[in-house]
Amino acid sequence: MEESLYLGVGRKIITPKVGACLFGYRPGLKSESVNDDLTATAFYFKQGCRVALLVSVTLATLNIDITNDILKTAYEKHGIPRSAAIIHSIHTHSAPNLTGMHGWGEVDAEYRDEIFIPQTLLAIDEAVANARQVKMAIASGESLIGINRRELMIDNTISLGQNPWGPFNPIMTIISFKDIEGAPVANLVHYGMHATAAGANLEISRDWPGVMIDVLEKETGAVTAFINGPEGDVGPRLSNGLTTGKGDISYAMRHGAWAAHDAMKIYRNMGNYHTPHLSTFGGKLEIPLAPRIPLEAALKEHEKYIGETVNHKGQMEKYYREVIESYKNGYVEEKARPFEQNIIKIGDVALVAFSFELFSEIGMRINKESKIPHVLSLSNSNGASGYFATESELCRGGYEIKMAMTSHIQPYAPDGDWHIVTQTLENLEKTEN
Repeated sequence: MEESLYLGVGRKIITPKVGACLFGYRPGLKSESVNDDLTATAFYFKQGCRVALLVSVTLATLNIDITNDILKTAYEKHGIPRSAAIIHSIHTHSAPNLTGMHGWGEVDAEYRDEIFIPQTLLAIDEAVANARQVKMAIASGESLIGINRRELMIDNTISLGQNPWGPFNPIMTIISFKDIEGAPVANLVHYGMHATAAGANLEISRDWPGVMIDVLEKETGAVTAFINGPEGDVGPRLSNGLTTGKGDISYAMRHGAWAAHDAMKIYRNMGNYHTPHLSTFGGKLEIPLAPRIPLEAALKEHEKYIGETVNHKGQMEKYYREVIESYKNGYVEEKARPFEQNIIKIGDVALVAFSFELFSEIGMRINKESKIPHVLSLSNSNGASGYFATESELCRGGYEIKMAMTSHIQPYAPDGDWHIVTQTLENLEKTEN
């Protein structure tokens, strides 16, 4: 007979002051109001001597330094191993900058130090203190709220729009927990899609996931959190024909209602509640790197971006400048770049952390080959490493490809997606059965 599983849930408000800059579109985009509060929701799992932590924060991304601070404290206070912890960002663009990214602005240090880190740690404390015995059930179903966003235009360029034939995973999965008396405790909703329905709006917001979360909490009576899957090339299927709203919060509200409808339909088909086995795994991904571009090419391209400082053009200027400098300072090319990968396995569900914005196809390929029934890949988890594209999309270019290819002096090898898939499958096999 399986040991009892205990789950504690904690939540704290992490809403910034009005006037805080919003991250994701352009530097200096300041909030003018609060549409809905931002939250940090912590899930603390314990079974025998095994523990695990999942925290869902309603922000865009967290850089590795902030993640490290939180995980270090969680270990020191509660003995939660780093290898058994995932800090996940849902990727709303209507929240403060805790990434710090050239062209998009610096980390909001005041918000980080005075609100985000203290409140997130309190949510973890609350979760640990509130642990109670639970059983778990799972349900999955189709939701068409998302669509591939890499629209191929008539001039053979890629634009951020809607691509009905592009890769896109329509599966939404809900994990539900109830206590031994049958009272609702918590839900986790997994789906892969950008939280950009509002666009460059001026309201602080969780975007469409906020509406979905609120509806599920009201209808099920359980604390609910969203965990975003491979969303690098997937956006909300909006009525304006795009995957980004036009600065109008109503797009997010309408889209969230659609998401909530689908989520509740899936929830009502929940399977049997049972006591699952908890295990964790902490490993690495070693992604091969391509060589630097030639110096002559870097010099030529850099001329196009001299003076640019904002968004992807600012990123391009920085990239070509750093490549040029690397040829002058004796840079030694590397063969691979390592990344942390933590896995929390709860029965038939594996929560797999990726610091990238994975393209949707990568997650679907992992799901197809894994023996675990529900592999839920989480983008933007335990750090912020940017877009990770499939080999087949590199030749098309577009915004995501430009960002992926210029984030480091050496980009990932063209078949890096294959290495992510195969190495993740190897790590999944190492999780305790």
